[in-house]
Amino acid sequence: MTDDAFFRRDGATFVPNPVCRGPWDPKSLHGRVVAGLLAAEIERQYGDPGFQPARLTVDLWRLPDFTPIEVTTTLVREGGRLKVVDAECFAGGKSIGRASAELLRRGVPPQTEVWSPPPWNVPPPQRVPPESLPADRPTDWQPMWEMRPIGPQWGVAAQKRVWMREVRGLFEGEALTPFQRAALAADFASPLSNSGAGGLAYINTDITLYLHRLPAGEWLGFETIAHHAAEGVAVGECMLYDEEGVIGRSITAALAQRRTAGPEIPPRND
Repeated sequence: MTDDAFFRRDGATFVPNPVCRGPWDPKSLHGRVVAGLLAAEIERQYGDPGFQPARLTVDLWRLPDFTPIEVTTTLVREGGRLKVVDAECFAGGKSIGRASAELLRRGVPPQTEVWSPPPWNVPPPQRVPPESLPADRPTDWQPMWEMRPIGPQWGVAAQKRVWMREVRGLFEGEALTPFQRAALAADFASPLSNSGAGGLAYINTDITLYLHRLPAGEWLGFETIAHHAAEGVAVGECMLYDEEGVIGRSITAALAQRRTAGPEIPPRND
């Protein structure tokens, strides 16, 4: 993992580093780092070894620039078996996105048999060749992750499978937690499920991550299981795995979108 993390802590604010740059506008942040930041603050303030982060829903309603970010959190509900926490990100006094998390108490599973899909039958990441990077990528390009595709990927209208792992931390000098790792990666469900023969033409406005357990190890597997779209609105879904098996799923809603090379881009909620 590199030493160049996504954020630098500065008191109560989080300063984005250049590696946070997103794909839609060179002056805006990637949605995945906003999701990771919100998840990290929820975990820092309300995480508990006895509770499983079972759901994280992130609304991304503004493409933020590199202005330092503040995060507020609110404990909405706390019971013996359930916690619900809200969090919101602000940059320059403007809200850029929010999250809601549900944490469920771990316990003894019932002794009953329930149907489940068959195990993921793919080679482990160590036996999959690394992604071939395009020769025309920008000279200042810095990877956000390492990817090992299993079968067809970009530029193809087909189901996609891929192993990926983070190559940098969320905060300078701090190791990723399993929940942070999953939250950072969850946004990848949108480009994976919503890209086709013409590339990626949808920008996701939200992410909902479901986890019945936290990931073990560095590698996360994605398998697209749904994409449907009408009148410029799409919903995509991926099943999520680690090397031990399925851990949950990520679902995103998205709007038709074109990239821009300049600073102006329509807000997600226009």
